Amino acid sequence: MPKRLDIRLLAPSGYAEDRAACQRAIERLQAAGHTVHGGNVVDRVALRFAGSDAERADDINRLADPDHPLPDVAMAICGGYGAIALLDRLDYEGLKARFADGRCVLVGHGDFTVIQCAMLARCGVGSLHGPMLVQDFGGGYLRETTWREFWRALEGPAMDVGWSCCEGGAPLRLEGTLWGGNLSALCSLVGTPYMPLVEGGILYIEETGEQAYRIERMLYELLHGGVLKNQQAILLGGLGGQRVSEYDNGYDIDHALERFGQACGLPMLRGLAFGHGPDKWTLPFGAKGVLEVSNGNAVLSARDYRHLVMTAGV
Repeated sequence: MPKRLDIRLLAPSGYAEDRAACQRAIERLQAAGHTVHGGNVVDRVALRFAGSDAERADDINRLADPDHPLPDVAMAICGGYGAIALLDRLDYEGLKARFADGRCVLVGHGDFTVIQCAMLARCGVGSLHGPMLVQDFGGGYLRETTWREFWRALEGPAMDVGWSCCEGGAPLRLEGTLWGGNLSALCSLVGTPYMPLVEGGILYIEETGEQAYRIERMLYELLHGGVLKNQQAILLGGLGGQRVSEYDNGYDIDHALERFGQACGLPMLRGLAFGHGPDKWTLPFGAKGVLEVSNGNAVLSARDYRHLVMTAGV
């Protein structure tokens, strides 16, 4: 684990409902030897958001201000909704310049996906799709895998993730840009200048609490919006929380994915733990990766992604 990091908290979306979890998470990070800044964002509440649009945008734009030192890590406290309202308020030129010269690493998932997409699309800056303060580091029980793999990914510059994907057929080997995140957040950016134009990508997707038909509909939105025509494969993380009603006649997430897989024609691999859920891997966002599948097992490798010792580029 890296020692004595400066970690700045960001709250671009919902407010932190569980203040005790926030305090536990901050204390755990401090006990590990790190300095945590920006704790004031934990206390902000405006409607369902962690402050006004201006306040939440200013948190991120502070990273573009040369009068403020860049932290080692800028971490979202939680997800929810609200980050999309900030996108036209961000200082992309300032952020691009500062991140080119600094080593700051952005990390989060869920609604933070829209910030990560905008940073890649407008600044060429990659990040880490990984844990957030409240639900991941503030729980009553700290998940060892989530904690360990976050620090391992943060130190970089290489990582390998293996899992059982139950994928039949011929062996598969793909090279491309790793990117993605929360499905509904990605769909909110279709057709906007904040959606990265990734060619030959390996797209990873996760979601929580959405009905199976809504998952299928959002996947079609990516397909018909032209996002998937440039992708080579889709990696599916957790898609839990669905309720099956009598009206569904047995239709569930398995049916939704089977139907969509036939429509999109891309390899779709399940079983990789990321995004929502207690145990998760931290994945590079915007970096080159290699996906290999054989005999029902998959390995995802990434090299030279943005991590603590990088000083330029993605």
